[in-house]
Amino acid sequence: MTTETLAKTPLHALHLELGARMVPFAGYDMPVQYPLGVLKEHLHTRDQAGLFDVSHMGQILLRGPDAAAALETLVPVDILDLPLGLQRYALFTDDNGGILDDLMVANLGDDTLFLVVNAACKEQDLAHLQRHIGSRCAIESLFDDRALLALQGPKAADALARLAPEVSGMTFMQIRRVQVAGIDCIVSRSGYTGEDGFEISVPVAAAETLARQLLAQPEVQPIGLGARDSLRLEAGLCLYGHDMSTATTPVEASLLWAISRVRRADGARAGGFPGAERVFAQQRDGVARKRVGLLPQERVPVREGALIVDAEGNPLGEVTSGGFGPTLGAPVAMGYLASGSAAPDSEVWAVVRGKQVAMKVARTPFVPQRYYRG
Repeated sequence: MTTETLAKTPLHALHLELGARMVPFAGYDMPVQYPLGVLKEHLHTRDQAGLFDVSHMGQILLRGPDAAAALETLVPVDILDLPLGLQRYALFTDDNGGILDDLMVANLGDDTLFLVVNAACKEQDLAHLQRHIGSRCAIESLFDDRALLALQGPKAADALARLAPEVSGMTFMQIRRVQVAGIDCIVSRSGYTGEDGFEISVPVAAAETLARQLLAQPEVQPIGLGARDSLRLEAGLCLYGHDMSTATTPVEASLLWAISRVRRADGARAGGFPGAERVFAQQRDGVARKRVGLLPQERVPVREGALIVDAEGNPLGEVTSGGFGPTLGAPVAMGYLASGSAAPDSEVWAVVRGKQVAMKVARTPFVPQRYYRG
């Protein structure tokens, strides 16, 4: 795509004003970094608070008394018993158990569910919902109506509470309608960095005003896609289209925790989601490969697509995400390995420009998650 054909978020002019370097991402012209630079942006978010524009993500409302039951036919997650004011991580699966997308689902009350889906998948996700459950509930796309800001880091609550004092009482994965500096928002205490923080859904017309008010707080700096990626990688969080796809199931992707107990093979509402039979068979019998964390033992970044081999050079898998971890001060990666080589501390090698780089299989997250649980 040329710059002219890329979509722009409501904060595009602000990014340019702040000196951002823009790049194409998921069909949008997005800021990859600001003058502070990726390394300092990453460390600032770990130490203070960073503001991310994630307005390219898709926001969708499902309305009606049957909405929760309908959505359960598409995800392996307990939606019927999702408490008011809470959200859960969910996965859309296909008939083979492959992952179509990952998303957040929140119960806003009044028979209303609020979904946030990935930017690159949002049109297909909307069509998927309309095709399968459009006859059972009202489906409302908010793609053009609302922006989404993420305020992340240990000082995020201090900064946001000056504009909306009630957020300080929220805990991880809680969500509510909140007036932030007089603007009607939907605020969740969640994020994609492993840090405490918030995601703020805001009407498009008020997005720039709110962003400027957040950036005026002393703890807050604007943060681009580069640091967003290194932060989520250190936190061991998957990126759709890289660490999971239709070619991977939740079991292979090490996302078994995302299948609610009530929806598992021995649960009260077992199955009922696409691909359940294959997923349950993999839970029972194991898988040939699985997603693992990887720590390169040399100061050599190991990037997506690198082949992983054993000591004799036999292929074992490949890297799906990799780069430098500024908090660790060392390279980090994730990828898929043959299950027999996937135990923590196993030694494997990545092939980088024809050279074998020693790696150790590691548990994730690489950096301890610091979600606020009260």
